Amino acid sequence: MNGTPHPSDPPISSSADLNRPVAADLAALAGLATETRRPEHAGIDLLPTLEIARLMNAEDRTVPDAVAAELPAIAAAIDAIAERMGRGGRLIHAGAGTAGRLGVLDAAECPPTFNTAPGEIVALIAGGPAAFTAAVENAEDDRAAAVADLDALQLTAADTVVGISASGRTPYAVAAVEHARSLGALTVGLSGNRDSALGTAAEHGIEVVTGPELLTGSTRLKAGTAQKLVLNMISTITMIRLGKTYGNLMVDLRATNEKLRDRSRRIVALATDAEPAAVAAALDATGGKVKDAILLLLADVDATTAAALLTAHGGRLREAVQAALKN
Repeated sequence: MNGTPHPSDPPISSSADLNRPVAADLAALAGLATETRRPEHAGIDLLPTLEIARLMNAEDRTVPDAVAAELPAIAAAIDAIAERMGRGGRLIHAGAGTAGRLGVLDAAECPPTFNTAPGEIVALIAGGPAAFTAAVENAEDDRAAAVADLDALQLTAADTVVGISASGRTPYAVAAVEHARSLGALTVGLSGNRDSALGTAAEHGIEVVTGPELLTGSTRLKAGTAQKLVLNMISTITMIRLGKTYGNLMVDLRATNEKLRDRSRRIVALATDAEPAAVAAALDATGGKVKDAILLLLADVDATTAAALLTAHGGRLREAVQAALKN
């Protein structure tokens, strides 16, 4: 932790011993696809700006295909996550640096989009909240901090921990997954290299290999883009599986500003084909709850009945509508 030897570390007895792990680390890094240099881009700084932009854009276009290759693994992880969350479990992201920030971003976007409860989707970043906007020295190497951060959440077997690391070897992310798995939680390892320590440690390994970066080792580029795409899939499709949508409409959104209130009205209108006045009245009657307003209009029930139907069907609007129309 912050330079303090781990109890399991071998004793350092000489400068030769000190150099060996460094050499081993350098060799391991050189073997990672995310760290490989592209010699054809060695003179990139000499190119016109438009040509650099074209090169970067061409690199970015390869990312969706790399993600597509992992779709079976992604889908299997999502089904497992949805099953746990359906039993009341939480989704917890854990990563360092760019990977950790992407996890924070994904978790932060779920409450307004899907009306997730506080603490239902959580993100842990090595170094704590301060690391979201600034680098925290040595934080990614702190395995003990990952364990402590998870223990502070009182992790249970119903929870899921998604470790995120471009290299697939970040100690914080690997330790988080190992500790979570030891407690019976579901574990997912999202990395950018094959046969990674993170993928091996997790029950579900997702290894999206986007290859060498335009700037050698700058995994905020293609690797980061791939992680964002996969995290989008994990959170969005999990929410679909949990009934947070009605078709492709975000019926569980939380209208916290005027833009989202406008979106709420539009969603109710799209789902029901109701006139603006009827949409506004339904939302007023249900306290702005989109699901309840749609059910009120489609099934011709009052707000109290709509709320009761949704509760009886676990918040799944389609099931509630079908049940109401059968009666």
